[in-house]
Amino acid sequence: MVVDVLGIPCAILIHAADMQDRDGGLKVIALAIAKFPSLKKIWADGGYAGQCIVKVRAETGVDLEVVKRSDEGSGALWQKDGEDPPVSAGFKVVKWRWLVERTFGWLGRHRRLSKDYEETTESSLACVRLALVWLLTRRLAAQ
Repeated sequence: MVVDVLGIPCAILIHAADMQDRDGGLKVIALAIAKFPSLKKIWADGGYAGQCIVKVRAETGVDLEVVKRSDEGSGALWQKDGEDPPVSAGFKVVKWRWLVERTFGWLGRHRRLSKDYEETTESSLACVRLALVWLLTRRLAAQ
């Protein structure tokens, strides 16, 4: 899913569970660029690092920037026997990091989307669209 800074989806692609997100990343970014040709920069999490950045830049011209966690690298530390694990300094808000996850949280409030019930990706996409219509109309009505 590609969302704007308010968490409103620009493009959605649902694929089978045997495909990695980074492999579908280029496809959903191409969908977003087709709808919004002025798109110049996209922020993504660490799962899209590496070749995905190179492919997106080469095929679309859009700058894909990976926003790293505040504790990036701490999970790679090895500890000796008897040593306590490193203690995190606490949760830190990282700008632009949780936009898509926030949208997934909003969608997860809908019963049909709380679990993966759908047999086809088309019906799953239809349920996501219905939930987004409900969410956006509620926001417009509140204004």
